[in-house]
Amino acid sequence: MEKLNICLISLTFAPDTQDGAAKFFTGIYNYLKNQGHNVKVITGKWNINLSDPDILQMNIIRRRFFWFPHFNINTVKYLKRNEFDIIHGNSPKGALPIILANQKRFISTIHDLGPFETSFTRIPIEKFLIKYTVNKSLYITTCSDFIRREIKYYIPNVDINKIFNLYSAIEDKYKPLPKEAQKLKEELNIKGPILLYIGRIAKYKGVNDIIKAYQIAKKEIPELNLIMGGKPDFYMEKTYQEWKQKYKDINFVGFISEKEIPAYFSMGDIFVTYSYASEGFGLTPIEAIACGTPVICSSMIAYKEVLKDHAILVPPKNPKQLAKEIVNLLNDDSKRQSLIDQAQKFIKRYTWDEVGKKLEVLYQKFIYNK
Repeated sequence: MEKLNICLISLTFAPDTQDGAAKFFTGIYNYLKNQGHNVKVITGKWNINLSDPDILQMNIIRRRFFWFPHFNINTVKYLKRNEFDIIHGNSPKGALPIILANQKRFISTIHDLGPFETSFTRIPIEKFLIKYTVNKSLYITTCSDFIRREIKYYIPNVDINKIFNLYSAIEDKYKPLPKEAQKLKEELNIKGPILLYIGRIAKYKGVNDIIKAYQIAKKEIPELNLIMGGKPDFYMEKTYQEWKQKYKDINFVGFISEKEIPAYFSMGDIFVTYSYASEGFGLTPIEAIACGTPVICSSMIAYKEVLKDHAILVPPKNPKQLAKEIVNLLNDDSKRQSLIDQAQKFIKRYTWDEVGKKLEVLYQKFIYNK
């Protein structure tokens, strides 16, 4: 394939942030660079400095909506000064500055349709922005067939033939690390089985239901521990601080560095994620499986598509049922081992090489569609 000048625009980017959308664009960035393409990234700076000359981190105000003018104005200026073969926006927030820069041809990625599935805000701007991005994009990529169908369902006028499912993938560093896990367990002074959650602390993630399920399960398994990794979003900051004061038996470890995450996944006896909306792929359960930890998650369509029968699926918003499955799995070593063994083989299909090849085909299609 000919070498291209590519600009990736993403409000968040790993390892500065750890959400699935950020990790997805980091993965394709690394793949494209390894294939010899000239790739630039425009992103915000949230937690750490990324020492890469090809990644331009915008200094922004890290508060709800305050990032908006800084990120968009600076990105628009950059796009007006530079030319690229491909401009690819990550989610509507990454695509908006492309539109504002009056770029007529671009690709966008839609990871989920959370604003259509549940009420995150009383202001309908997010729905409008998704619709606007979908209609303005020449091509759209998604991370599951479920989201591809949802886009067509909620935005009927879109041509479904311009929507391409790439899935997502896991990095090679996600693998069982028993020695590192044991050392981490000792550092945290934890004894007994570990229930693990790593991800954004957001309302739709069902974190409150995970806490309730843990409290129920702990009555039957008193030595059970719950470790919660990740930072709260703007909506959950106050609640998160209240939880930390109220639930002294829960380990709220906050932001976990990319280097440490595989050890955390390896330390868990069960990884649980329990979203009730806004999931297009579900990267963390795949990462946990790669590290040898069985998964219990909500029975959302995207999880069913991506995980098949390699995780225990529980209807969302049902902490009693979730607790029951946690207890049953912790008391059944053979079932846990079977889930781990079968899933380890299954997840090998989710590699960046597979995702990257599909993306390059789409980029070629974009180049020749003039």
